[in-house]
Amino acid sequence: MLFTADHDEPRRALQKFIAAEINPFVDEWEKAEQFPSHELFKKLGSLGFLGLNKPVEFGGQGLDYSYALMMAEELGAIHCGGVPMAIGVQTDMATPALARFGSDEVRREFLVPAIAGDAVACIGVSEPGAGSDVASIKTNARSDGDDYVINGGKMWITNGVKADWICLLANTSDGQVHRNKSLICVPMKSKGVQVARKLDKMGMRSSDTAQIFFDNVRVPKRNRIGEEGMGFTYQMLQFQEERLWGAAACLKAHETIIAETIEYTRNRKAFGKTILDNQVVHFKLAEMQTEVELLRALIYRAGEALVAGEDVTRLATMAKLKAGRLGRELTDACLQFWGGMGFMNETHVSRAYRDSRLTSIGGGADEVMLTVLCKMMGTLPGAGRSSS
Repeated sequence: MLFTADHDEPRRALQKFIAAEINPFVDEWEKAEQFPSHELFKKLGSLGFLGLNKPVEFGGQGLDYSYALMMAEELGAIHCGGVPMAIGVQTDMATPALARFGSDEVRREFLVPAIAGDAVACIGVSEPGAGSDVASIKTNARSDGDDYVINGGKMWITNGVKADWICLLANTSDGQVHRNKSLICVPMKSKGVQVARKLDKMGMRSSDTAQIFFDNVRVPKRNRIGEEGMGFTYQMLQFQEERLWGAAACLKAHETIIAETIEYTRNRKAFGKTILDNQVVHFKLAEMQTEVELLRALIYRAGEALVAGEDVTRLATMAKLKAGRLGRELTDACLQFWGGMGFMNETHVSRAYRDSRLTSIGGGADEVMLTVLCKMMGTLPGAGRSSS
């Protein structure tokens, strides 16, 4: 069993925090196209939620990954996608490799403040010419004595405008593309780091997303996470947690939209009966609730395997793929049942429709997920056979 009675207290505490400190302000933050990340993260850090499964010696709680999944699921109750995503970047995208492979020195400098909520982190992988194709990134970190000198640029960086440091994937040699990359912690105040612009997005409006340039940025090699040349491997491991986290964060968000749609269609009448009385409506909602429960079962199974120390690439990839596609189908169907009101920005279903679209893109597009699965199934042309 993934969750036990030990999860109940932190779950209730997080639910209370969301109800008091986040949801009352979401509409305001969505209009402002940003939220007070440093203030909110400090509150979350003080409650221990930014380091649930991080090492105790660096300020974490030392719990297993099931607690991170519990948190991701509860964050889905936030009335937008942008704030949960920003929190997830801090806890499950920018810091897992650092916590696992970083030296004590680099963890004290970057992980400790991230867990405490004293620093906002972001993850720098995607580039204008290399999104899901991680191996093709061009940003390079040239060796110069005890330093790296970084040049290049990153795109679609969540938390990038306000971040204090970035977990940067860069080429540190001219070798084979899967073995020439390293993850490096780069302070955003470093000379040569430029936040070029805050990006204007279709959804996730309350999160700040940036394009960032690096012009001869000098950082000490001690800021590297783990071994040189292992960055691609470390990032693939981070993707397991990122993709599971992203899928889990969809569960309560989807259930909320279904519940709100049931309530609206039960009270809205057309042609002498409620919208909900139409079989096409109540049958579809039943199907969508079933799909959410099936997704939950897949996520929980993957979570149990991860806690047991197993490679969950296959299950996490499936969960990410299913979460993105279900989000598109579910929000589209529910918005349709809201009719004209569904097209209004004032309704949560409209926001969910825009926000959920990112799940099929961020952290690896659907097509990349399918490619990964086909490789593992031995059905991808030219890829040979690989055990799953």
